[in-house]
Amino acid sequence: MREYLKFYIGGQWTDPAEPRTSEVVNPATEEVCGKVAAGSAADVDRAVAAARRAFPDWSTTTVTERVEVLQNILDVFQKRAGDLAAALTEEMGAPTALAHGFQVGLGAGHLTTAIAVLKDFVFEERRGATLVVKEPIGVCGLITPWNWPMNQIAVKVFPALATGCTVVLKPSEQSPFTGQIFAEILDAARVPAGVFNLVQGDGPGVGVPLSRHPGVDMVSFTGSTRAGIEIARNAAPTVKRVTQELGGKSPNIVLDDAAFAENVGKGVATVMGNSGQTCSAPSRMLVPSARMAEAMVIARETASRITVGDPGGDFVMGPVVSEAQFEKIQGLIQRGIDEGATLVTGGTGRPDGLEKGYYVKPTVFAHVANDMTIAREEIFGPVLTILGYDSVDHAVEIANDTEYGLAGYVAGADLESARAVARRIRAGWVVVNDGFDFGCPFGGYKKSGNGREWGEFGFHDYLEIKGILGHAPDEAASST
Repeated sequence: MREYLKFYIGGQWTDPAEPRTSEVVNPATEEVCGKVAAGSAADVDRAVAAARRAFPDWSTTTVTERVEVLQNILDVFQKRAGDLAAALTEEMGAPTALAHGFQVGLGAGHLTTAIAVLKDFVFEERRGATLVVKEPIGVCGLITPWNWPMNQIAVKVFPALATGCTVVLKPSEQSPFTGQIFAEILDAARVPAGVFNLVQGDGPGVGVPLSRHPGVDMVSFTGSTRAGIEIARNAAPTVKRVTQELGGKSPNIVLDDAAFAENVGKGVATVMGNSGQTCSAPSRMLVPSARMAEAMVIARETASRITVGDPGGDFVMGPVVSEAQFEKIQGLIQRGIDEGATLVTGGTGRPDGLEKGYYVKPTVFAHVANDMTIAREEIFGPVLTILGYDSVDHAVEIANDTEYGLAGYVAGADLESARAVARRIRAGWVVVNDGFDFGCPFGGYKKSGNGREWGEFGFHDYLEIKGILGHAPDEAASST
């Protein structure tokens, strides 16, 4: 049983203002596995005050000094990688291989990328007589989700620190262990007091006062579109900057060519990763209508090879994060059946042999119409919908017929054809044939949010742009 009963504020582990706690449930066992302090507005006030005190000094550090701090963090992060992975398996059910691999690896990758970007980032440039200066925006409130905890903490905290901002982090109350260990890592790395602060808690108790706080200059939020709308409303009276990475219902256009079978199988496997709990998952697969039957066979065979069970064992898929998430997914699977989609494999209920834990069957629907609920709503579970198209133009039309625009996918044997289709998808992050790049900008169009994370692009939202006119009037005059 883990107990984390203190917050990290002003470089110190400190008791919460009120002695309140929340329980963390292991989704594989449905049993309580930890207790975490639950913060309040008073804790947010203290954390913001600490961040404001630290900002004047931290914002004026040199690039070299900030690179040294980030490198220290990386050194400790690598030593604690195993602890982070174990926490991920326990708090949100990530299978051991996934937790030790991509879940923790994304955090290290983003930190390494931030260090490399910082070394060469241009904070000042001359444009004629004007000096354009990029300055840290100030105190940043960072609110992260439970599904990829280290990825989302990393893409917010590291760019913020790299650009000279100070932060208050609120991790998800459903996966708080990794946030606490992350704070231990920054403390051990000797990050200056007040530069990084951690307050645990839920949305009403911590998220709302953090997004409303007049001492916070920016809020960066990752989560549902519904919650993102509320964050924006809370932040509006103080006119602070708000960046959001929200929901998605991403299309995967599988082109009609020699790689069709391989690409259908890859698409199925990708959706099932992390138990389907990925906002950018290619959850709407578009295939030529004439090859729908073939796609169904491939999808059924692929899904049948996805093992489900104890995340501490040798299984591909673990549970989903909570009972509420389990029930939501079950309801949407039943909705798909009721609305007439063809259930290819999976369905409601737990997989055979699993009587306990929030396990969901890898589920595939075919002959899905794009106006069905399962094609419109983000399910956030291991559920794939397969839709048919009559031409590439038709596929692009279906792909863009969504209120979301976080990600899109195109898979095809001919790279030039795939690239041409990718340009037509209205989304912020489009993957061609399994491409991956830590430097690629990540973020959404439409109701999938605003702003960009990852690589150099992740720095920009944490910076204000100042123009100093007449910085070099003599040189400007001599050039005219």
